[in-house]
Amino acid sequence: MTTMYLIRHAEAEGNLYRIAQGQHDSRITDWGYRQIAALAERFRGEHIDAVYASDLTRTCVTAGAVAATHGLPIHKCSGLREICVGGWEGKTWGEIARADAENLERFTVRPDLWHEEGAESMETVRDRVMAALARIAEENDGRTVAVFSHGCALRLALGAMEGRALSEIGTSPHGDNTAVSKVEYENGAFRVLYRDDNRHLQALNESVKDLKRPNGVQPGLYFRPLSLPEQAELLTACVRECWAAAGERRLFDGETLLREAAERSVLAAYLEEVPAGVLELNDEKDAAQRIGWIALYCMDAAHRGQGLGVQLLGQAVLHFRALGRERLRIAAEPKNDAALRFFGRYGFVPAGRTADGRAVLEKNLVPGAWTPEKG
Repeated sequence: MTTMYLIRHAEAEGNLYRIAQGQHDSRITDWGYRQIAALAERFRGEHIDAVYASDLTRTCVTAGAVAATHGLPIHKCSGLREICVGGWEGKTWGEIARADAENLERFTVRPDLWHEEGAESMETVRDRVMAALARIAEENDGRTVAVFSHGCALRLALGAMEGRALSEIGTSPHGDNTAVSKVEYENGAFRVLYRDDNRHLQALNESVKDLKRPNGVQPGLYFRPLSLPEQAELLTACVRECWAAAGERRLFDGETLLREAAERSVLAAYLEEVPAGVLELNDEKDAAQRIGWIALYCMDAAHRGQGLGVQLLGQAVLHFRALGRERLRIAAEPKNDAALRFFGRYGFVPAGRTADGRAVLEKNLVPGAWTPEKG
């Protein structure tokens, strides 16, 4: 008999920024590294003989929670990969919902009916993951192994182990990031002992409810380049209100705002068809130092406090990383506690002051491996 722990990867950028990851090699977030540290503590006293992982970065980094603390290598296995979602990959869930809400609903609720051009079928994913798990189990008879995979892949595999038809998978749970399932394999059959357990995350002093990220069918933003002068009023109204809410000491200058916006990368964020925010990026400032600057980060008042603002950060991260920038900066009023808390939660740290006294916050865009010392 083989004992197997099936573990979903830690929070990755696609999870946080509400972007369809599929087999895109998304990176672990700052919060994800904290999840990995908690997972490492959970398994520190467990006997583990071998570690296997999907060959995507987010699973291999998460696998370090067991591999690094037990002195084991990570065996990479492409059969454990997440589903390839074809043309959806790299798009925000909001964009996908806008283009084909019915198909997005099927993705979660009726996977047997889901189809996307260039994507794998759910049946194909289920069968390849089950084949990979059976092979690993056969190779490790009498041992205990930790296997790291992905949300949709594990949901399909665990459902199959429980005897659910593909049409019934939509009634099964979604495992959180780093959720653990324990199964046994003997005589060619799997038995689920428990699934989707995340009790190790309680140590992070936040409720499980707060830690859960939404799945694809829940609200998400989509983005479009701001069109000037047609959308000048949208930009001006959003920034003016945010200017006051942020306690800016500088006078609001609409002419300068529009002039700079015409020269920079500016995205308008939408929830369904309603404008929800504006993101302006300064591609020129400190480019030689490989620093990207967020010039404006504004959420419409009606859309604040709904967990949507971080999706603007995702667009900034992906934009500047594609330009080869290694750090991301934004300046905020030092008394704007809400902004300081928000950006601090997502990996920004103090990096000095601007000439006019605003606090500079900086985020590292270069990924790193998890180690027991890093935690």
